[in-house]
Amino acid sequence: MSVLAVLYNGFKAAIEEPRLLGTVENKLGMDKWLASRGHEFVVTSSKDGPKSDFEKHIVDAEVLITTPFHPGYLTRELMEKAKNLKICITAGVGSDHIDLNAAVDHKIQVLEVSGSNVTSVAEHAVMSMLLLVRNFVPAHEMIERGDWQVSDIARNAFDIEGKTIGTIGAGRIGYRIMQRLLPFNPKELLYYDYHEIPPEAESAVNCNRVGTVEELVSQCDIVTVNCPLHEGTRGMINDHLLSTFKPGAWLVNTARGAICDEHAVARALASGQLRGYAGDVWNVQPAPKDHPWRSMKNPLGGGNGMVPHYSGTTLDAQARYAAGTRSILQNYLDGKPQVHQNVIVGTGKYETTSFRCDRMCKG
Repeated sequence: MSVLAVLYNGFKAAIEEPRLLGTVENKLGMDKWLASRGHEFVVTSSKDGPKSDFEKHIVDAEVLITTPFHPGYLTRELMEKAKNLKICITAGVGSDHIDLNAAVDHKIQVLEVSGSNVTSVAEHAVMSMLLLVRNFVPAHEMIERGDWQVSDIARNAFDIEGKTIGTIGAGRIGYRIMQRLLPFNPKELLYYDYHEIPPEAESAVNCNRVGTVEELVSQCDIVTVNCPLHEGTRGMINDHLLSTFKPGAWLVNTARGAICDEHAVARALASGQLRGYAGDVWNVQPAPKDHPWRSMKNPLGGGNGMVPHYSGTTLDAQARYAAGTRSILQNYLDGKPQVHQNVIVGTGKYETTSFRCDRMCKG
């Protein structure tokens, strides 16, 4: 059996740090195990275009392992060529790089390691809020330049305490973000989600549900995006929705870059409608060098907290999703049932509502 994995290159860092399991060099720690079972294991970072290793080897693969951090985009067209493909495993959380409707049609299972990096991403989202609200990046850049002018930084620095904060999506990550924000004593925590949080869970974080995205963003000083990417959320945060934001709000996106219109976000930041934008997800990964999110600024020259996609691939998270990937693959090889929460697409049908476009649609 042929197993194909598309991972990111770790280069020297992966050689020096073997816990970087999600890299080409360290192969999720599965190479010896698969070899002992007599399976071919092809690991590559080459994923784009007809001459890539991905498109070359997908033709023979029975199992495809991908990662959100260096996604191999499995389209309907590629599925047509992948006659042996039976199962796709996402080493991490988020399978929007796979055409899920096509997977249903081709009876290809799609699974991910649900919950493997929710804590990692929630921590990153809170960190991003802090660095935006406290105007940290321009302050650090000032020190690196050898300058010292406190007023230039303090004029755009605030506290999280007393702010209204809202999450678009209140699943495992969105809820954990609210849990972590509670000790900061925000004025109010709001959420928008098709699914209502149980009353006892709402009470635990003292949050309130709103009926529309527009209602949420118009009230919030800080908005965090924590919903899946699908047909209904792609481009959801556009010029129109941004115009309904509270002027000078901060926006954090650690979900998927394509939920936001990249040019609309850059325009909103440049005009001051957004005071800051931060996250680690991009609509194309790796992001082109001329991507507007690399260099965009607010009118005061700050407000950009963008980093590469790494929030969910800390060393702790990599240990969890590598172990989870192996567990899913072992269940498949041994013919054992999968953990239900890991199954996105079963054989010929969706097993989750999270990626259905009627669940969280743009208005």
